[in-house]
Amino acid sequence: MTAEPASVPEPASVPEPASVPEPASVPEPVEGSYDASTSSATDAPDPSQYVRERHNDGTRDVRWPAAPEPLAVPVYDNHAHLEIVDGDEPLTLDEQLDRAAAVGVIGVVQAGGDVDSSRWSAWAAASHPRVLAAVAIHPNEAPAYEAAGELDAAIAVIDELAAQPRVRAIGETGLDFFRTEEDGFAAQFRAFEAHIELAKKHGIAMQIHDRDAHDAVLETLQRVGAPDRTVFHCFSGDAAMARITAVHGYYLSFAGNLTFKNAQNLRDALAVTPRERILVETDAPFLTPIPHRGRPNAPYLVPLTVRFMAAELDVEIDELCAQLAANTVEAYGAF
Repeated sequence: MTAEPASVPEPASVPEPASVPEPASVPEPVEGSYDASTSSATDAPDPSQYVRERHNDGTRDVRWPAAPEPLAVPVYDNHAHLEIVDGDEPLTLDEQLDRAAAVGVIGVVQAGGDVDSSRWSAWAAASHPRVLAAVAIHPNEAPAYEAAGELDAAIAVIDELAAQPRVRAIGETGLDFFRTEEDGFAAQFRAFEAHIELAKKHGIAMQIHDRDAHDAVLETLQRVGAPDRTVFHCFSGDAAMARITAVHGYYLSFAGNLTFKNAQNLRDALAVTPRERILVETDAPFLTPIPHRGRPNAPYLVPLTVRFMAAELDVEIDELCAQLAANTVEAYGAF
């Protein structure tokens, strides 16, 4: 039975974009796939057949990096987009999961960004015991759905998907004042607030996309009321922002850009984040950690970021892995 459309709150007045400058280590955006001229939010093709290809202009090195040394204590990749095909030899979902397991990455939270990728994420989680799903309309997709008159219908699909037992998060949702022009801000706020309510309705976590919008995201969470388990996916703030999130008990998920030379703000944030609120992710196929920056990313490369984190925190790698795994289960539940 089709779920009733979620009630979508009217946005409050849109604040000016945050004045906090976004660092050069900002993640490469995930390109959206929604096109109102060729699809509708109510279309429901076989989700297992959905696939996207990462844009390649011919200048990137698309060879898969060598597998890192396995972790002795297993961890999880808290955010990936495995429906996006990349690399000189594209990997199937099973191949991705097997490569990850071989180096101690025993599960992946697969994140959606529009109706089709969210349906694929839910299918992947239902079909693979090493996958949990997050479903949402990405903030850069919300204006396109709104312009087509389909934002409410798209949010209703997310509501329906969120009821599935292996969909454990609403995400990625949030605000992006970098890629979306000001005339799209109202749709972003409307979608973000609706997604917050969906996470609370279903009692699941929420994964936030925040780009050039730190102040507005934090204000919205306070005004609307954050879900019990709120995760800043690919955290892009600084130590001051990390301290604010700590007060509210939010999780900060760090990706491969933590290792980039120009990302001191992220390392400073990691240093002040409570250990019980730290997560690790790839945002695959983007944000491949050093020394493979620019090449295809995948969950099997998580150990590179984890070892970098352990060195930054001056903590034993096994101890950090155990903490990261426990934090993941606390945020999303058991796989």
